[in-house]
Amino acid sequence: MAKKEAKTDLWVHGLLQEAGIELDPQGSTILEINNALKTASKNGTGRVGFPEYVGVVKDFLLVIENKADLSKHVKLNMDGAISLEVKDVKDFAINGALFYGQHLAKNTSYKKIIAFGISGDEKKHRISPIYIDETNYYRELTELESFITFNKDNIEEYYTREVLNEATDSEKELAEILKDASDLHEDLRNYGNLKDIDKPLVVSGILLALRESEHRNFSIDDLAGDQEITTDGEKIYKAIESNLRRSNVSPDVKRDKILSQFAIIKDTQILNEVNIGLNKTPLKHFTQFLQEKIYKSIKYTNSSEDFLGRFYGEFMSYSGGDGQTLGIVLTPKHITDLFCELVDINQDDIVLDPCAGTAGFLIAAMHHMLIQAETEAKKKSIKQKQLLGFELQPYMFTIATTNMILRGDGKSNLVNHNFLNESASKLQLSGATVGMMNPPYSQGSKKNPDLYEISFTEHLLNSLLPGARAVVIIPQSSMTGKTKEELAVKNNILKNHTLEGVITLNKDTFYGVGTMPCIALFTAGEAHPTEKKCKFVDFREDGFKVSPHIGLIETEQAKDKKQHLLDVWFDRLDAETKFCVETTVESGDEWLHSFYYFNDEIPDESEFQKSINDYLTFEFSMLMQNKQDLFNESGSKS
Repeated sequence: MAKKEAKTDLWVHGLLQEAGIELDPQGSTILEINNALKTASKNGTGRVGFPEYVGVVKDFLLVIENKADLSKHVKLNMDGAISLEVKDVKDFAINGALFYGQHLAKNTSYKKIIAFGISGDEKKHRISPIYIDETNYYRELTELESFITFNKDNIEEYYTREVLNEATDSEKELAEILKDASDLHEDLRNYGNLKDIDKPLVVSGILLALRESEHRNFSIDDLAGDQEITTDGEKIYKAIESNLRRSNVSPDVKRDKILSQFAIIKDTQILNEVNIGLNKTPLKHFTQFLQEKIYKSIKYTNSSEDFLGRFYGEFMSYSGGDGQTLGIVLTPKHITDLFCELVDINQDDIVLDPCAGTAGFLIAAMHHMLIQAETEAKKKSIKQKQLLGFELQPYMFTIATTNMILRGDGKSNLVNHNFLNESASKLQLSGATVGMMNPPYSQGSKKNPDLYEISFTEHLLNSLLPGARAVVIIPQSSMTGKTKEELAVKNNILKNHTLEGVITLNKDTFYGVGTMPCIALFTAGEAHPTEKKCKFVDFREDGFKVSPHIGLIETEQAKDKKQHLLDVWFDRLDAETKFCVETTVESGDEWLHSFYYFNDEIPDESEFQKSINDYLTFEFSMLMQNKQDLFNESGSKS
């Protein structure tokens, strides 16, 4: 038993190290805590007693008590509360953790204590946090998979969300962004009479013009509604042109193509006439709004958030569409970040996104790569040489280019071409070591098999350097290969590339679109070994939920669940088959967790007892309803 306990201790210590948390085992280097533990015996004798780990993160005191046996996780009393009887405190993880937490709350100056009862091992376990305050009041919190939410970077956010049940600063910021998007959408419609396709172009064009105000080539005060000499639209258009040149967008044909998309700003009369209600032109009103509400956020942000992409998505939702009619399904920020982590992106990678949309993947990649860059020369190289993209739709190409410029990508290596028409061998010369893609959905058919999502995936793989990592988000149906054309593509992929695994996602990942997505990961240019075991993960429970009037939002469990996913993906820990199955594959298989999963758990006595109880309850219910013949052997014969 001692050996099992030691193994659990080591596993817990590894979790703490991974989260960047330093706790002391069997005592404390903090004098106040160590003195309190001198009277913390579980026997209640007033003698010394030590939890497995104890320590402080910011102003939170963390205490951990663990047991190797899952059946020793918690013991409740007759009232359904955690028992504090001496025997239960000694024998059960949560009971012991609560005992130590309350003792430290009473005998130290710490007012915020989080105690953890942990049982099991690396593969099968339970981690249960309990919040305890200085009055010894306690509240059980949601079970977790790691300690990532309790390190110095995350613990205050966890406390705000889980203990205080209040909105965090990031959530408040998101609510403000969505409200601003709604307000701007209404103004664009009411004062500009603009079509859905034109709204994001006006927004992104004005944002480019505002960049010129830093160089004193543009001023909102100059927008005076003059119809005879230079209109507001012409002034903004001129500032856009100057900023494109300043950003070194080249060649000229590319710059001219982008600029032509912004002609609506100077050519639409209603935008350039003084509105009586506003007492200024709609363009000036939009510019003032964007300067205050949006431009400052984009300019000063260090996050990988795709601000223009979020606004674009909000415009579509407010106009009653989901964006698909305009050929775009925007990828949420938490997915673009997850892509970078799954491929373990580094500062030397060259990233290709052949279906760039609003450039969300490239922005996320740039953000993750710049964090690793140690010199200004390397940062310049990342921005100017290591981010490549294609976008077919001219308006989306313009928005994507604008988005990259606003993030400091001076050269913006985006091309307004159809990726499928590009030669794979020619694209290989770009030297891309990472491919990321969210292809157009539901465009393929037997007449147009090249438009199947799996066909886009194959072309991306063929376009990368051998050994490159590729990650795509596509509908789950792409992994089943329903048509013979799709099956043929899957077969070709295995002949020339390696499938690393597939992660089934939350059905609401693309909230409002109705797509059941998954993430597929590959190694390009290396034939799939028949004996290779791929990972198939069920990540539907990702810690995100749908909030009314907002959409998909992050809960406090999201960080923990993502950390668990990454730990399993990179073989840092084992997982139960209900979360991850490792198996060999064939092209005719459905490359999804649900296809390979089998329940390999042996039911324990409590589960057997529950099944018996459920049956007896059912039988009693039927007897009370005069349906006893259901249990009469002779009556059951026809």
